[in-house]
Parts: sequence; structure tokens; C-alpha cells
Amino acid sequence: MERGLLWLPLLVIFIWLAWAGWNEYQKVEAYRIWAKQFQRSKYDIYAVLGQAGREITWGKPTRKGPINLQTFTLDDVQSIKLLIDGQPVNLQSPPNRGGAAALEFSFFSPTAPVRIPFTEVALAVEWGKQLQQELQVLRINQES
Repeated sequence: MERGLLWLPLLVIFIWLAWAGWNEYQKVEAYRIWAKQFQRSKYDIYAVLGQAGREITWGKPTRKGPINLQTFTLDDVQSIKLLIDGQPVNLQSPPNRGGAAALEFSFFSPTAPVRIPFTEVALAVEWGKQLQQELQVLRINQES
């Protein structure tokens, strides 16, 4: 009886871990199917992000697929900022470490900026640099 009571919390923890793993697996599989329509995409626990041409689509991952999807185009973007712990950081020389990272997109229209969260600073920097480069090329082409 005493041994059973000692093993019961371990059994509960094991069941909870198995459920959490299955839940995350379902999210990743739903993301994998959703991401096929994009040229570039990323998944993490905070957000999914996909890029098809100049269109950026992002939302929250769930087991049934991403929800709260929002789409905007790079044509409407005025600037891209890297935020770490809510503070703007230079995209060209980011810190090696940091807390919560996000990319903030400001638009020409008076709409509110869009913040896309990232779990890894390095991944946010990579996406930020790539999108910043595409934005610069787009601006040069529009001026020509």
C-alpha cells in the first residue's frame, strides 16, 4: 500500500507528460500541413509564421491548425524592429541572449503595429534580417 502511494505521483506525472507530448505533436503536425502553402515558415510555441512572396501570415498554433490568422503584405510595411523584452534592439548587432523576442511591423496606414513573438532571439534576428532585406529591395524597385 505504501509503495503504491509512492508510485502514484510518478504515474500521474508520466500520464501528464505523455499527454503534453501528444498535444505538442498534434500542433506540429497541423502546422506542417498548414506550412506547405508558404515559401518560408516557422513554428514555435508562441506563433506560427509563413511567407508567400510579399505576404506574411501569422497566428497561434493549436492542435487543429493555426488560429487567429492575420495577413499583411510587405508593401504596407514602413519598418521592422526587433524587440527583446519589449525594448527595441539593433537588428544588425543583436545581443546573444535575451528574454522574449518579437518582430514589430509598423505600417504606412494608421493601423496598430503587429508584433510576432519568437521563442529564440537568433530565429527572430534571422527572420528580421531577411524581411528587412526584402523590404529594402522592394523600396528600391518602387523608386525605379
